Amino acid sequence: MARYGIIIDLEKCSGCYNCFLACRDEHCGNDFPPYSLAQPMEGHFWMRLLEFERGKYPKVKVDYLPLTCMHCGAPVCASVAESGAVYRREDGIVIIDPEKAKGQKQIAAACPYRVIYWNEEKNLPQKCTMCAHLLDQGWREPRCVEACPTGALVFGDLEDPASTAGQLACSGRCETYRPEFNLQGGVHYIGLPKKFIAGTVLFDDTGECAENVSVTLEGQAGQIMHTITNNFGDFELDGLLDNVIYTITLYAPGYSEWTNKVRTQRDIYLGVIKLLPALA
Repeated sequence: MARYGIIIDLEKCSGCYNCFLACRDEHCGNDFPPYSLAQPMEGHFWMRLLEFERGKYPKVKVDYLPLTCMHCGAPVCASVAESGAVYRREDGIVIIDPEKAKGQKQIAAACPYRVIYWNEEKNLPQKCTMCAHLLDQGWREPRCVEACPTGALVFGDLEDPASTAGQLACSGRCETYRPEFNLQGGVHYIGLPKKFIAGTVLFDDTGECAENVSVTLEGQAGQIMHTITNNFGDFELDGLLDNVIYTITLYAPGYSEWTNKVRTQRDIYLGVIKLLPALA
């Protein structure tokens, strides 16, 4: 039996909202018993797009994170549900039974990701079903995945090494959103936002942008990263651990080495750094 899941590559996500709109198009106004009843036009986000603004002027980055039901391996929502109102299928998809779950508001309250929504009109907790009604009809992927124009969402059997999803799941690149919950979900991410350090380098004697300057970053745990400045003298090192002290070193032939220590409590823009000519 397949274990279905979705791999979301945030490096490819452009924040276009196609996944959100496709989910609305499929589920708003449409009942699919016994999988789900219609999603309301307002207040529910079965596929939600989170926006993260990182850094500060003039170095600001925006990342997007599609957030949906994680289809947990050990779903908390199922543990609080009565009469089997929430169940995990053999293929890994977690379903809220739209008949048995009526009146069980504790199901929505139990989700640590806050991706189960309460339908006041129907007196029902609701969430993403991974379009199980379509998959059971032979569709290859959920609507959100089908609608993604950049290929940021990949659906498939996470345990099938021949599938793209399975290959990504085994690549070592995938991460879990909020791993502290330890719920072994079926939705994984590539490129979750982490801290970055950036700066702009000038040659002090000429005032020119310092191109091809060697930039080395070394962390407390031995993590080492390297890059060079571009033709504007800019550099950026991303994917850094949170709240760690890093030593950053800049070097260019004929100029004195520049070194500084920073702690990644936030994204850091070091501003303009001037390299002084080396003493003769």
